[in-house]
Amino acid sequence: MEMSGNEKNMSFWDHLDELRMTLFHVLIFLLVAFVGWFIAMPYIFDPFVLGPTSSDFFLYKCFAALGKLPFVPDFGDSGFSVDIINIHVASQFMTHMSTSFYFALVVTFPYMVYELWKFICPALFPNEKKSVRIAFSFSTIMFYLGCAVGYVLVFPLTFRFLTQYTLGNEIVNQINLGSYMGMFFMLIVVMGVVFELPLLAWVLSKLGLISKSFLRTYRKHAIVVIMILSAMITPSGDPFTLMVVFLPIYLLYELSIKIVKD
Repeated sequence: MEMSGNEKNMSFWDHLDELRMTLFHVLIFLLVAFVGWFIAMPYIFDPFVLGPTSSDFFLYKCFAALGKLPFVPDFGDSGFSVDIINIHVASQFMTHMSTSFYFALVVTFPYMVYELWKFICPALFPNEKKSVRIAFSFSTIMFYLGCAVGYVLVFPLTFRFLTQYTLGNEIVNQINLGSYMGMFFMLIVVMGVVFELPLLAWVLSKLGLISKSFLRTYRKHAIVVIMILSAMITPSGDPFTLMVVFLPIYLLYELSIKIVKD
């Protein structure tokens, strides 16, 4: 390993102190971000977090502008609106706290990666440093891209379908705040994790577990699995919504083939 003289002489407890300082810096940064989001949350909660509950949401407007197309749901209903209700005394305060924390966690993700990089960097060879730096940068970009796709496409389409689905005419949908927020974070974070697929494929190829030929051979099997996964994420029966989720994940699989070694 490429280490300086001081690093070679560091004991286990010295490394533990370094790790403790790294965690301390991350927690301080996370706390500052949490306070910032907590202050800003009342101003952004309605337009951003609750944006998909109204026909004014930009995605709905974009699809409505396209008009009625084959296999595309009708987004022309300008009266679409879902009221989010609260049935627990402390739910709004706890939602304020938890939402601020999750937003702070997402924002501080690059800083966490940077602190982790600083901690492990001295123990790496020069060629390993380059690979790990690329991997960390790539994972951060892909995670944010996945979260964006989750917020812009997957969550709004899934939410709109489920709130407009009726089992009986006498049933009135009243969406609880906790239920809405649970689905909001679940779908967005799931898409963020799903977008790490190319990085996972790259790591597995470095370990010699998969190769380009392996991924190409099982491409048809992967398509079936991705289709099933897409159907689970978006239970809508229309092909348009299914393809909106299927295509990004399939493109991630093709990207994985490009970046893994032969």
